[in-house]
Amino acid sequence: MSIDKETVRKVARLARIAEPEQRLEPLAQELSGILDWIEQLNEVDIEGVEAMASTVDVSLPMRDDVLQEGPTGGGQPDRVVANAPKSEDNFFVVPKVVE
Repeated sequence: MSIDKETVRKVARLARIAEPEQRLEPLAQELSGILDWIEQLNEVDIEGVEAMASTVDVSLPMRDDVLQEGPTGGGQPDRVVANAPKSEDNFFVVPKVVE
């Protein structure tokens, strides 16, 4: 499939993308190349090939939410809020942003 300069101009206008005139021809060539590659992929026989990966019905491994000890772990709320401009009961105090 081939895309010409006029098609690129029309698509850019519809997408409200400002493209200079000198970029239209290179874009037409790039898009034509992409569509040719897609057509090539459509020619591949995938009959009987099982999907290798799927994001549907996948369960991720879970771990316990445990507080880590040590200098980079938790359990030190007073040190966490030490440099905060304002804190109260080891919580950050911020201005209200929603009325």
